[in-house]
Amino acid sequence: MRARELNEIRTNSTEDLQGKLMDLKKELFNLRFQLSTGQLENPTRIKEVKKSIAQIKTVMREQEIGSFVEQ
Repeated sequence: MRARELNEIRTNSTEDLQGKLMDLKKELFNLRFQLSTGQLENPTRIKEVKKSIAQIKTVMREQEIGSFVEQ
């Protein structure tokens, strides 16, 4: 994800982020399944999806901490 995409993610609601996170986890599962069956065409995609998952989790945590600070 580029910085521009990361800024767009930061503006999303928690529900949107959770939906995107679930989609990425499903994609990662499918990629791992393809890897184990020898059908994976782009192995670097696994790394990209893992990184995207980590970035979304980070943004969700930032929002969670921010809501505690505001209270």
